[in-house]
Amino acid sequence: MPVYNRIAELHDDMQTWRRDIHKHPELCFEEVRTAQIVAEKLRDWGMEVHEGIGVTGVVGVLKGQGESNRTIGIRADMDALPMQELTGCDYQSIYEGKMHACGHDGHTAILLGAAKYLSETRNFSGTVNFIFQPAEEGGGGGDAMVKDGLFERFPCDAVYGLHNMPDQPKGTFHIRKGTLMASADVAEVTIRGKGGHAAHPQRSNDPLTAGVQLHVALQSIVSRNISPIDNVVISVTEFHSGTAQNVIPHDAKLTASIRTTTPELRDYVENRFREICEGIGATFGVEVELNYKRNYPCTVNHDREVDIVAKAAADIVGANNVNTEAPVRMGSEDFAFMLEACPGAYIFLGARDENHTHTVHHPKYDFNDEILSTGASLWAHLVETQLPKS
Repeated sequence: MPVYNRIAELHDDMQTWRRDIHKHPELCFEEVRTAQIVAEKLRDWGMEVHEGIGVTGVVGVLKGQGESNRTIGIRADMDALPMQELTGCDYQSIYEGKMHACGHDGHTAILLGAAKYLSETRNFSGTVNFIFQPAEEGGGGGDAMVKDGLFERFPCDAVYGLHNMPDQPKGTFHIRKGTLMASADVAEVTIRGKGGHAAHPQRSNDPLTAGVQLHVALQSIVSRNISPIDNVVISVTEFHSGTAQNVIPHDAKLTASIRTTTPELRDYVENRFREICEGIGATFGVEVELNYKRNYPCTVNHDREVDIVAKAAADIVGANNVNTEAPVRMGSEDFAFMLEACPGAYIFLGARDENHTHTVHHPKYDFNDEILSTGASLWAHLVETQLPKS
């Protein structure tokens, strides 16, 4: 079956919603306007609406026909990124330094489209929980909603999520069982030495030199301690030190992003990171302070739910357009917290065409509106097939 006819009719509405949200981006836990729009629409469509879950999250509860106790949760993220938009489109962000550069505006519009269709037809038996989540971009909004009692207040037999993927052809789906995306941890390193005159380095303990060596040594974790078969990334993304050309600085600060694909690798990399920091401190006579923060766990799909959502996707776009052996991606997702608390699956929807070639987190990225109906049809079909009327 192709895209639902009624959902295709809603395309212009979904595009209007998406572009309005795009024009008014809101950062982590600041999604007040977006949440209000979502809540108002869900209420207008006859749903029970709950706001303020995980700070600014919204859940709409829709009951179908019949007496089934089965439930499904479907999640969309709402937040934007702290970036300056350079698309030049008519609906470009009106806020300096804020941009929907990852497509969360599109994810929200897709779920709204599915919610409107299902509220009109109610061609299912059971309950759908439409979960609109804040703060995916580093804020851990998924974790905040779970800790705020998401699945206790709105029980789900399974929960599903979707993300657009501009590096895959428009209208294709991509998923895998097990680990789909990496964990994301952050290491903040402060090196305190002894500053002095650049002409007399022997009188100083140079933290900048220690920082450079630390950067190099950290790369040996991946190249010499981890099997080439395993997936690990350590990227030093910030290095701050010094104030003048003739002064050896007193301290240096580094920040690293660490991505791993199993709990065992995650533990090993953290321990090795700590050992290297201690060794650098001893070698260069400096104090090395490490603040190692575990942020998002691996996004691990559940086998049964992968089969379910892949079948639903194949019904919409054809089996040849559904890849169930997608490679593990080293990006991360806080939907991982929901998958730790409830069975479920996360799926990618391809968005690339000749007009949409920029990747997510690029200042010229824009969501491809042509996939709105495809995504909404997937969610509608998933509900109708998993919560069939008796």
